[in-house]
Amino acid sequence: MAMSRSRTPALVRNFYRSSLFSSPPSDLGLGFGFSRSVTYMPRPGDGAPRAVTLIRGDGIGPLVTDAVEQVMQAMHAPVYFESFDGIHGDMTAVPPAVVESIRRNKVCLKGGLATPVGGGVSSLNVQLRRELDLYASLVNCFNLPGLPTRHENVDIVVIRENTEGEYSGLEHEVVPGVVESLKVITKFCSERIAKYAFEYAYLNNRKMVTAVHKANIMKLADGLFLESCREVASKYPGIKYNEIIVDNCCMQLVSKPEQFDVMVTPNLYGNLVANTAAGIAGGTGVMPGGNVGADHAIFEQGASAGNVGTEMLVEQKKANPVALLLSSAMMLRHLRFPSFADRLETAVKRVIAEGKYRTKDLGGYSTTQEVVDAVIEVLD
Repeated sequence: MAMSRSRTPALVRNFYRSSLFSSPPSDLGLGFGFSRSVTYMPRPGDGAPRAVTLIRGDGIGPLVTDAVEQVMQAMHAPVYFESFDGIHGDMTAVPPAVVESIRRNKVCLKGGLATPVGGGVSSLNVQLRRELDLYASLVNCFNLPGLPTRHENVDIVVIRENTEGEYSGLEHEVVPGVVESLKVITKFCSERIAKYAFEYAYLNNRKMVTAVHKANIMKLADGLFLESCREVASKYPGIKYNEIIVDNCCMQLVSKPEQFDVMVTPNLYGNLVANTAAGIAGGTGVMPGGNVGADHAIFEQGASAGNVGTEMLVEQKKANPVALLLSSAMMLRHLRFPSFADRLETAVKRVIAEGKYRTKDLGGYSTTQEVVDAVIEVLD
């Protein structure tokens, strides 16, 4: 595929610095018998260990982040963690020391943070995204070999605008009993999320980008989003572009999800679409994801539903660590440690395929630690 003249080498270099890279086609299987024909040649100094901020989070967060730490140690991965305990979703703000750590390290791995319903407490997740301008959320929803699902050949990447839309938080009570909430869409944010989606598709050999919208009703707001997507799409003639109304999108997802490739969405739609796609492809416990901006990235479980688990899961220590393990593989690739990412992904996929060690959400009875031990055992 020839590069469009409108894309400069500098833009592509900047994208490589900030992008979340999905697995190459050769990694979508189990990796058995696969050998590289091209050697990864790092720049001098690229092998130096990197500091990563670690937020343990609420609920199952400490369990699954501990799982990642154990696997990283077993692999002798070139990362070390600056860990923060006691960060909870009901806090009024992210402690300055945590934000300072992420700014310094550029990369963060995070357990789930519970967001209180009502009560006037804003989401710490949203605060972090705004504070660090993590404008792109990416969730990769795909079938794992050996894990039975209703649909096959699902491999969807949902790229969601992360800083505006309904999540702008601009709402107030006009008079008692009447609340006004504003949905903010800007051309700047719409263009940059569209550019990210098309650059992601281009660099990961994806063939199609679908814009999800409700411009038939919100003609100005979602109309502006679509206008921006169309302008960006015109600069990528080698990638197919189409559009779908969000309600039809949900219906198509549950009936024929294999038709979708990369999906680009405004903020709220992306949250709904990503969690729907995750449920179709095997459950929220196995879907990796992250949030990325020009300078910083936070990796976490891809689908937000159930990311803090239940008290029973915590007490029984049976939380599924797969999603965060795969997210940490994305993090390793982001840090330019691709061989470590490949090893981790292959080990996780092998454990899932063998089926002996699975947590309850995947039809098994294993504890978190049993899954972690199985992954470590098959690391090669």
